[in-house]
Amino acid sequence: MECEVGMNDMRDPAPWQKRYEKMLVFALLFGLVSQYLFVGAPAGISVMVFILGFYGLFFYSIKGRLGGFEKWQGQARSGWLLFIPIFLLALTYALYANNLFRQLNMFALYALIVSQTVLMTRSSTKPWYRGVFYVELLFLALVKPLAFISVPFTLLNDRIRGKESIAFKKSKFGKIAIGLLLSAPILIVVVSLLASADEIFLSWLIEIPDVFSRFSIGDGIWRIIVAAFFAFYAFCYIWGLLFSKLSEKASGPAADPQAAALKQNERIELDPITACTLLISINLVYVLFVAIQFSYLFGAAGGMLPDGAAYAEYARRGFAELILVALINVVLLLCGLHIIRRTSAAAEWVRKLALTVLIGCTIVMLVSAYSRLSLYEEAYGFTETRLLVHGFMLYLGVLFAIALLRIWKEHFSMGKAYICVSIIAFVIMNYLNLDARIAAQNIDRFERSGNIDIAYLGTLSTDAAPELLKLQAKHPKLAGLSEAIDTLQRQAQQSSKWQSWNLSKQRAK
Repeated sequence: MECEVGMNDMRDPAPWQKRYEKMLVFALLFGLVSQYLFVGAPAGISVMVFILGFYGLFFYSIKGRLGGFEKWQGQARSGWLLFIPIFLLALTYALYANNLFRQLNMFALYALIVSQTVLMTRSSTKPWYRGVFYVELLFLALVKPLAFISVPFTLLNDRIRGKESIAFKKSKFGKIAIGLLLSAPILIVVVSLLASADEIFLSWLIEIPDVFSRFSIGDGIWRIIVAAFFAFYAFCYIWGLLFSKLSEKASGPAADPQAAALKQNERIELDPITACTLLISINLVYVLFVAIQFSYLFGAAGGMLPDGAAYAEYARRGFAELILVALINVVLLLCGLHIIRRTSAAAEWVRKLALTVLIGCTIVMLVSAYSRLSLYEEAYGFTETRLLVHGFMLYLGVLFAIALLRIWKEHFSMGKAYICVSIIAFVIMNYLNLDARIAAQNIDRFERSGNIDIAYLGTLSTDAAPELLKLQAKHPKLAGLSEAIDTLQRQAQQSSKWQSWNLSKQRAK
């Protein structure tokens, strides 16, 4: 008896180990629900349902532990805070219809969810505001799950061979659930084949409330592929988090102070005199440029152009170059903060002053670029690209302001601030309702100048429909306007499935 108990303890080392099979069952259900949400239905409110389903699987799987048999010591607060941008970005699929942000948000949501789950399970020992943390994220999200691709099949094989635990063996619900899940993909393929081969069988299926009538071999196979991808990736990714405890090797730098010191000395460092000379030389050019900007550039924004300069050409040739210079200055700033060797107090003061002048000149350049782009928009109208550039310039301005604070406060974490500001800025851009703003700005310009590109407005998403309807109420005979509104309304009616419900499309209907 004692021997039998000992063997059972070895086979069942932790009480929650019995949850593995249920975790796989829930992952398969998650895959089936995912294909139902997205195959043949554009993303809408389904994104929110999908994310809620994933978090249900995630929290069930990680409840009470971290990294195999080790106890879960708690979650990072920053991980919980990421729920805010994740929820807001997922909600945009039900509120807006801007195609650019719908594409970008797929990658943003994936990156945020991976970051959050790694933080909450403490699967990385690296600080989240360091670049090495994001290298580790790529490994945990894209490479690590591949190492566990055989685990689901092992669990299924153990179930089929009767190696399941006694408690789960007696569960009728468990047996029924696994049987249904295993039969579901086979049934989809078989029914699709039969419906394609026999019209009478297909006619019988059509009498069943419009469920199987749309099935085809290709559609059934595609649904199986999508369901399998979501199910197995979610399972293997979470499994990787459960068993991805990263520990420092004894032979690492931390165990050898001398090696750590040598590694520190291998850092690339610029002599402070050389670096300050470089910065001062560049700043002299920037200060001269800024002086010229104050003398006529901002006057030009009010209509006072330099002699011989055409209005459109002046605006067109300005902002792109200034943005490029600002990006170059970002590199200079980072080098000035991190690779200049620290020596005397006087040299430090010169370094900080030179970097401050660099930032001040760059902010003036951004203001100049902003005004030039405004001139261009007034002449040629507002587009998505131009408004995005406006937002990017404001974003750069905030980053440079943060860098200015970092120059004079050595212990201020610029990395943390940059990551937080970037996430907030991206969420704000999603909620600015860009297409509606484009339409509104072009309509305001039309009221002032009489110029408007209706054909372009017709290429926007249904977010622009309310503004175009207001314009139609004021100018019902405006050429091309009715056609543009009809295009947006047809776009809104393309999918009537509940998974694709979207407030913007609903309003356009």
